[in-house]
Amino acid sequence: MLNYVLHECPCGYYGDPFRQCTCSPGLVARYQKRVSGPFIDRVDIFVEVPHIDYEKLADDRLGEKSERVQARIEAARSTQRQRFEGTNLACNAEMMPTEVREFCQVEESAQSLLKAAMKQLYLSARAFHRILKIGRTIADLENADIIKAHHIAEAIQYRPRSLV
Repeated sequence: MLNYVLHECPCGYYGDPFRQCTCSPGLVARYQKRVSGPFIDRVDIFVEVPHIDYEKLADDRLGEKSERVQARIEAARSTQRQRFEGTNLACNAEMMPTEVREFCQVEESAQSLLKAAMKQLYLSARAFHRILKIGRTIADLENADIIKAHHIAEAIQYRPRSLV
């Protein structure tokens, strides 16, 4: 698995609400153009990690326990192993368009959402398949047989926002 850290500018503070970006608008534009669309389409998930206030970090309340998250992931991976039994695939990310058509059944409202996203965001075929694969994984984490609109909506949220 490859991990990428993409900044929107050389200094890394473009759009940061707490630190001022020191880059000129021209420099930001040139920097963002260096990251090509085909490269962006090959990165599965983009997650923006915002600044976190001290109060949130110091809060005594705990989020979901790691053991529960791990159990959900293991169940989803088991589902994927069963789905791809008898194929040369091990997980959703390895699916090609043919397998996406076969294994990514989408409810009607999710189809409508995906169609609208394709038109409004001018998504490529690669992006379309990537969204379906990520949507399939999100559905697997919920133990859902069919990809629903909220799975597609979440998958779309993992697309890059400003580097396209």
